Amino acid sequence: MTPVEIGILGTVVLFLLLFLGVPVGIALAGVGFVGFAAVSGLQSALGIIRIVPYSTFSNYSLIVIPLFILMGNFAFHSGLSSDLYTTARAWFGRVRGGLAMSTVAASAAFAAISGSSVATAATMGKIAVPEMKRHGYDDGLATGTLAAGGTIGILIPPSVILIIYGVLTENSIGKLFLAGFIPGILEAIFYIVTIGLLCWFRPRLGPPAEPTSLWQKVKSLRGSWAVLVLFLLVIGGIYFGIFSPVEAAGIGAFGAFAIALARRRLNWERFKNSLVDALEAAAMIFLIMLGANIFGYFLAVTGLPQALADVLAGLHTSKYVVLLIIFLIYLVLGCFMDSMAMILITLPIFYPVAMQVGFHPIWFGIFIVRICEIGLITPPVGMNLYVIKGITEKVPMSRIFRGVVPFITADFAHVALLVAVPSLALFLPDIMK
Repeated sequence: MTPVEIGILGTVVLFLLLFLGVPVGIALAGVGFVGFAAVSGLQSALGIIRIVPYSTFSNYSLIVIPLFILMGNFAFHSGLSSDLYTTARAWFGRVRGGLAMSTVAASAAFAAISGSSVATAATMGKIAVPEMKRHGYDDGLATGTLAAGGTIGILIPPSVILIIYGVLTENSIGKLFLAGFIPGILEAIFYIVTIGLLCWFRPRLGPPAEPTSLWQKVKSLRGSWAVLVLFLLVIGGIYFGIFSPVEAAGIGAFGAFAIALARRRLNWERFKNSLVDALEAAAMIFLIMLGANIFGYFLAVTGLPQALADVLAGLHTSKYVVLLIIFLIYLVLGCFMDSMAMILITLPIFYPVAMQVGFHPIWFGIFIVRICEIGLITPPVGMNLYVIKGITEKVPMSRIFRGVVPFITADFAHVALLVAVPSLALFLPDIMK
């Protein structure tokens, strides 16, 4: 077999292992090691095993992952998520679908300090579901809103997925964070407009809640000041060049810790749980990254990514046709895999292709993350759908699937806009100091 054929076979075996339930990191490392040995020999493969763990975990940029996760944990335990929802409900609640709109707005704000889609969906779901049920909201709209709103967590900075993309492709994490800000806000707006249209044509889906006075609206803002402070600390500091993304992660984590202490909402048990949860999540991510790097060496030695890039470039077709092919592949993979697995498995293949046909590396990162967000809510294995199912046990899974369809349609429109107007993602990075 030629090296390229071995690369194709290895990729097929990898997907088979994943479908059989083998942990992602172990499957990546195992296929990568065996495949590398098949191409370059056992001694070379053993050399990779000796080198890759150190080269992976000694990367200074990876410090941001556990720190940003820790920041999100402290923010959750300090009650910021419930404060955000209270503020959003005061401003949006009285209109049709207002509580659902509030959920999207609060999810976008919490995403700015969480960086995790699953955490955002689970956290906001526990707060918003009882409120929407109390006001007679349709189960499909309520669950669809929560599932879709949670996906904003991996686009609005700080985002663990954007960090991983930046590390693997050697692009600026700070510029990726800034690139995700405008598209993330637009995503939330698309969802709110979708809710508004649904409730305009079918008012029974989302009845209005109790009206609030102007004073109550202004008063509700007091509970959300901490989010603004954290966001300005992290993103503002990076944008103005005051500190690096790694330093921003440390400052953000300490800021969230200080806020939790100031509000007297962080006892020893919550503090310990925040640390343990952050360590467990970071360890899982690092194991997957280790496996992905070994698998990446295997793909590199087979020449499969370059061969694929040459084939697509040789078609003499528009680069947007190539982008459409990548989009459709991710869409299919999103029905069966989580976003991090998709990124780590496919990036060594598709990134060289995208660069060869002429796409901007920062914009391509936002595009890939945006598609992965859609994968989080596409049946049958959309991760956020099952998170919401766990919160709303009495709602049938079929109802949740139907409820999320309008938001997937909004996602397609949003992706089309990002492709048509790349400056939406590139404007802030281009003016970054």
